[in-house]
This record gives sequence, structure tokens and C-alpha cells, in this order.
Amino acid sequence: MIKTDEYYMQLALDLAVSAKGNTNPNPMVGAVIVQNGVIVGTGLHRKAGEPHAEVHAFRMAGEHAKGATLYVTLEPCSHYGKTPPCANLVKESGVKRVVIAMEDPNPSVAGRGVKLLRDAGIEVEVGILEAQAYKLNERFIHNMLTSRPFVVSKYAMTADGKIAVSNGDSRWVTGDDAREDVHEYRHEMDGILVGIGTVLADDPSLTTRLVSKEGKNPIRIILDRQLRTPLHAKVAQTADAKTIIVTAEDAAIEKAQALQAQGVEILRVATTEGQLHLEEMLDALYTRGITDILVEGGAAVHASFFRQHLVQKVLIYMAPKIIGGAHSLSPVSGPDVEAMSAALEFEYDAVDVIGNDLRIVAYPKK
Repeated sequence: MIKTDEYYMQLALDLAVSAKGNTNPNPMVGAVIVQNGVIVGTGLHRKAGEPHAEVHAFRMAGEHAKGATLYVTLEPCSHYGKTPPCANLVKESGVKRVVIAMEDPNPSVAGRGVKLLRDAGIEVEVGILEAQAYKLNERFIHNMLTSRPFVVSKYAMTADGKIAVSNGDSRWVTGDDAREDVHEYRHEMDGILVGIGTVLADDPSLTTRLVSKEGKNPIRIILDRQLRTPLHAKVAQTADAKTIIVTAEDAAIEKAQALQAQGVEILRVATTEGQLHLEEMLDALYTRGITDILVEGGAAVHASFFRQHLVQKVLIYMAPKIIGGAHSLSPVSGPDVEAMSAALEFEYDAVDVIGNDLRIVAYPKK
């Protein structure tokens, strides 16, 4: 079997994705070094602040890197950060050819690594499995282009589009497997966001609970314009996970101080027509190092994010159940639209069976 560039690049992509959830704010990157059809080095970026994928691959390859081909999922960096630029390492390694899935999305550095390598006489090819590489690092690309967190809207619903019965009972819409899958997503995200209505109704912990491994808890973000979060609420207990409560500029100072005394961070933003300014919030959260957010509700929160076009990805779990009823609750509320043409449109990306439920991944239609 003749192994192609696509074959080796897929190996590099598979290496990269194994570090999902651990590299933020950095991208996931994998590298493979091939000498005369033999893999002599592999590497991945395991964690932010640690050596990049190319470093691990060259350490493994040693002298076998000379005259070899390097496959890497993202253009080698050409700037100094917490680690030296990888483009210099590649240039000095003696490789003959470099195959890159995609250029660096950062407009200030994109293409510089490629130019450095070509100027050194190394053959460079860009664009092998580019679409897969873009999807792998969709969060990082969004960060680089917007300086805002990548927002994923997630909800579970029945086959007739309901998230709870009329009295609010929603335990449980989906089965154990789907809920475990949600906790895997929590493990991979920097932040998880709900509104004060969810806190008052359910008192959720919003932590990661995985059966197979110890999960990473995302930072809990609560939209609470009037600071109604009870001091005894689980999200106000910060021993296991950090909490940021986003509130209005004029919210009560005494309540804010009481929450801060328990370790809660208070983020004050402007309000517009009585609603918290979500764009200002996203800007502020990004400066705090939060690169992606899982929005888990409730319905009014989802509506606000959707109507302001602040959602980059949608994650829907659908159970094979029918609730019916005129007063059962839907995943997205907000003002009514007057025509189907006003509906927000999405494109399905994947549909998978998770236990007895469906998991649907979609993206806003461009």
C-alpha cells in the first residue's frame, strides 16, 4: 500500500485531537516525520506552555529527520511566545520537505512561517486536509479573528422540541450516555454559562463528572443582572470550580461583596433595554483567558445569544420522547417572529446516536 500525504496528515490530525481540552488558548497541533516511507518521529502539543508538536517529533526522530518530510497540521509558528518559534527549529532540522494542513489564522503572523521555510530552500506544500484542520481548531481560529470566545449553544430536547414539562420538570430528557457525552464537552471547554433562572430553579453545580476519568471543571459563568444568586447556591461555592457572575453596573454593592467573600468574581457590564450587554461580556471574558464557552441555558439565554448572532456552533441532544402540550417549555424563547423567513438557519454537520438519543452538531448558515 502506497501511503500518501493525506495518510500521514491524517495521522498528525489524530495525534492533535488527542489533546483536546488541554491546549487552550493554544491550538491543537500534531506532527509526523517520515523518512523513506518510515515514520521516524511523532509529536503533539499536549498542553499550553509545554513544547509544541514539532519539538516532540524532532526529539524522537533525531538524525533521521535529515532529508525527511515533516507533516504538521498548522503552519509552524514564526514568533516568540512561551516557547521559541518552531519555524526556526524546522529550518535547522535538515528536513527536505514540509507539508502543512493550514496556515496560521492569526492575521499578524499568517504565512510568515511558510515564507521562512521556503526562503531556506525547503519545499513547502500547504492545504493537505485543510478542511479537517480548520474544524479541528475552529475555536482557535475564531479567537484569532475576533478576540472573543468561541460560543457553543447546547441543549437537550424531546423529539417534539421540548426541554421540560409545563411545571419545569426536566429530569431527565436524555439518557445516561448523552449526559456523559455532555460532561465530556464540559471537560473540553474553558467556560460554562447559564442564566439566573436556571440557578434558582435547579441549583446546578455546573461541574464535570465523568465516569472514565477525572474531568476538568470549566469556569462557571452566571448571567445575573440583579445579583439574585443565593449565597448558598452550589455555583457560589467555589472550592471545586471558579465562578464569574455577570451583572449590571448598578447591581447591589453589598450582595456583590458577600459573593466575593466566598470567592466569586463579579463582572459588571452595561445593560441595554434591561438586558446585559453580551458582546461586552464576551470581550471581558476573553481578556480573562476564556477562549470557549458552553452555553447551557435557559431558553431566554439561548434566545439572546442566537438573536445577537453570537453562537458559533450548536449542540443538540434529542431524545426519542414526545411531551406535547401547549405549555411545555422549548429550548429557545424570546420575542415571536412573524414569518418563517425570519427564522435563523443552521447547517447540519453531524448526527450521531449516543445511547438511545441523537446528538446533532450544526453551525450557523453563512
